[in-house]
Amino acid sequence: MLPLLQRPTAFIPPLISAFLIALITIHVAQFGTAHEADEGTAAHLFQLLMPLQFVIIAVFASVWLPKNRMAALQVLSIQISAAAAVLALVFFLRL
Repeated sequence: MLPLLQRPTAFIPPLISAFLIALITIHVAQFGTAHEADEGTAAHLFQLLMPLQFVIIAVFASVWLPKNRMAALQVLSIQISAAAAVLALVFFLRL
């Protein structure tokens, strides 16, 4: 699994998730969870990066599942868990 994690399609989705979690945490610390009239930069970055993340995950799965099924499934579990953590944070904070 570790050599597979060195591929950009393997490590970029968890990095995007980590960035989005940091972005959401900073945004909530600065502005709270009150809804604003304009969504702002944080919301726009979230709306751009989450679909990009899912596209990268799909590319990774289509390339690596046929080649190395077990390692690819382990990496996919990391990627999907990271994306789910971001979505759960947004859901529970009602952003």
